[in-house]
Amino acid sequence: MTDPTTILIAEDQRMMRSALTTLLDLEPDLRVVGGVARGDEVVAAAERLRPDVVLLDIELPGRSGLDVIAVLRAAVPTCDVIVVTTFGRPGYLARALGAGARAFLVKDDPVGHLADAIRRVRAGERVVDPKLAAEALGASDSPLTDREADVLRASADGATVLDIAAALSLSSSTVRNYLSSAIGKLGARNRIEALIAAREQGWL
Repeated sequence: MTDPTTILIAEDQRMMRSALTTLLDLEPDLRVVGGVARGDEVVAAAERLRPDVVLLDIELPGRSGLDVIAVLRAAVPTCDVIVVTTFGRPGYLARALGAGARAFLVKDDPVGHLADAIRRVRAGERVVDPKLAAEALGASDSPLTDREADVLRASADGATVLDIAAALSLSSSTVRNYLSSAIGKLGARNRIEALIAAREQGWL
């Protein structure tokens, strides 16, 4: 009998993490070896546990799951990354696959689909939620430059222009220029609308 596929779960909701662990452990060929609740804990846990697969949420405290993927793949190249998220957005899909994720699934799917996706990924396939894949085909790429996205992202939670400038080591006038450009490209009336629009598309 072959060894079971080992799994690390990165999910901030304890109930969801516990439920996934219980359900996946019922599969004879799968075994959950650990779980973390924060994005900035994923890489260290993967280096310690050396799982075959990491199930990775996107909205994690400490660090976005999208920002973790490439670092995780570099740190533990033998580990496959499967994104499992509530936020099925075409922009998130493109960023996740571009960073090296092998699968992108939404949490509405039955757990049986997840177990099957894990097996398919370990067999060398790439697995994407079919509905989301269809939506992604008609989605446009982000119109924002990397710096515009950085500034817009930093403007969340009521940050002032001075706050953003200090955080990104930019001048206040440069921050205003980037914000103005981002707002214009997104057809928004202000930076709050621009931030919401970019997030809804999965561009941030």
